[in-house]
Amino acid sequence: MKRQKRTTIYDIAQKLNLAASSVSRALSNSSKINEATKALVLKTAAEMNYQHNALAANLRKGNNPTIGVVVPRINQDFFSNIIAGLEEVTYKKGYNLIICQSNELHAREVDCINTLINQHVGCIIISVAAETGNYDHLKQVLDHNICLIQFDRVVDALETYKVINENEQASYEAVSHMIKQGYKRIALLEGPQHLDIFRQRKEGYLRALKEQGQDLIPELMRANAWTKELSAAATEQLLNLPVPPDAIFASTSDFSALGVMEVAAKKGIAVPNELGICGYSNEPFTEISSPSITTVDQYSVEMGRTVANLYFQDQERAETPAVSKIVSIKPKLIVRKSTIRTD
Repeated sequence: MKRQKRTTIYDIAQKLNLAASSVSRALSNSSKINEATKALVLKTAAEMNYQHNALAANLRKGNNPTIGVVVPRINQDFFSNIIAGLEEVTYKKGYNLIICQSNELHAREVDCINTLINQHVGCIIISVAAETGNYDHLKQVLDHNICLIQFDRVVDALETYKVINENEQASYEAVSHMIKQGYKRIALLEGPQHLDIFRQRKEGYLRALKEQGQDLIPELMRANAWTKELSAAATEQLLNLPVPPDAIFASTSDFSALGVMEVAAKKGIAVPNELGICGYSNEPFTEISSPSITTVDQYSVEMGRTVANLYFQDQERAETPAVSKIVSIKPKLIVRKSTIRTD
């Protein structure tokens, strides 16, 4: 079935033999149009199923109450909670969200940004993809005078608002906890080191080993193990070492920790007594898995609220030059059974 063309003010104007500007004024209840013409225009608009194009109207006024959001994965609890926190604030302000997913791909992220620029959104909020790439597309956002706010995974070189976690400290606390539980050979599953958050988590791991008097064992650090599949492959390698680790810190995500747990189960390795496991992000499954998984809660809903409020605070002081501002949210280590030794 062929889709019917949307009715415009030009269609109404043509039917009534009026100027489009007169129809527009009538629909806006302008005092410049007499009541009889207003009534006729409204009646005709209803008969033709005319719907007001709010986007076009707002663009004519120089205002678009729409915010674009680009996340690596929509189906991860961390990012869906960010969106929930954003929506909680933006809805009250009468703003809409356009959600885009990069799937961790640089090219797709670029496409998302270009689409949002073409939609004339008032702000773009982004957590950058893991895949390496340049950030010219984000500079384009600023060149178009669109507010850009980064969260979680950010590009330091860009002077924008940023909302981040204290990643180094959270990792330090996680690894220190495992050391205090008696683990001696703690492996690290790393994320892509061109992203600050994964560099910071590695720094926290290294600091904990040093301050807690543990030796640094390079063969226990595995690069780019940032998905469940890559983490599982890295875990296979680690557990096949002549002297395998007795704990693994999956610093990238809880999905990585799940990959570790599945390999341990396949090999008949008891968690936590033979192998401790700690993840990152506090995904819902970490609480109900067997055993439950120690993790780091990043307070994602609160992060989403904070990001949205930054934008509206920026709008309220639009008469002054924008300044770079970094907001840091302290995460919390949640200790569960996967790192509590019982023997």
